[in-house]
Amino acid sequence: MPDTGTPARKRYRFREYHVTAVVDPMTLPTFEAICVTGEDHDCGATSGEVHTEGELTRWIAEHCAQTGHDFYHRTTRATLHAEPGAWQ
Repeated sequence: MPDTGTPARKRYRFREYHVTAVVDPMTLPTFEAICVTGEDHDCGATSGEVHTEGELTRWIAEHCAQTGHDFYHRTTRATLHAEPGAWQ
């Protein structure tokens, strides 16, 4: 084949591959809240990582009682296990 100066194009065909993400029952989820109350900037106080929603709610209630702040971002983390399925 003569060199035309352009790179050869390769054609790829991909099949679908299904993966299911399942929460690992051997690990505890973690929850964290950050206070985002504020006019010019967020308060920024954080609960740190806790392992139950009750602990998180308790921290929010205490922070709210002390400061009057009432807006929070909540993050929930869990360890997931990927269970590969079959090629389609």
